[in-house]
Amino acid sequence: MYEDIWVFMAPGATFASGTFKELKIAEEWIERHKLTGVLTKYPVNVGVYDWAIEMGKFRPKPKKEIDSKFIGQFTTALMSHHHYEDGICVG
Repeated sequence: MYEDIWVFMAPGATFASGTFKELKIAEEWIERHKLTGVLTKYPVNVGVYDWAIEMGKFRPKPKKEIDSKFIGQFTTALMSHHHYEDGICVG
């Protein structure tokens, strides 16, 4: 089992603008600043690609899904996440 961290990304951002150990603190920060974006729960000390395979959420296909570019950009909607608009959770 992995420790988790919540990461906030605004639309068009290249880097995360906030990381949080607790969902409640993340949501308070998002609400206070009226932010729009996605808050995603990431496992710590493992890449998302490896985590998804280990958890049985992804099975790579030959060639394309094992190259470094694919792995470096990999994400999955199966990770716990919340969408916000102007500080309000909308899904």
